Amino acid sequence: MNYSAKNLIAILEQRGYYFKRANGSHQLYYNPKTGKTVIVPIHGNKDLAKGTFLQS
Repeated sequence: MNYSAKNLIAILEQRGYYFKRANGSHQLYYNPKTGKTVIVPIHGNKDLAKGTFLQS
C-alpha cells in the first residue's frame, strides 16, 4: 500500500473532505457532513507512518 501524503489526500477528497487551510508543513482537510477535520503532515516525498495513515 502507498502511504504517501498525496495518496491520503486523494482518499480524503473522495470521501467528501476539502482543503481548508495550511499551517507550515501540515494541511487541514474538513468534511462538512461529519464535522471532522483531518491534519495531513506534508514532509516532502516521505511516506507517512503506517499508524498515522490508518488513523486518518
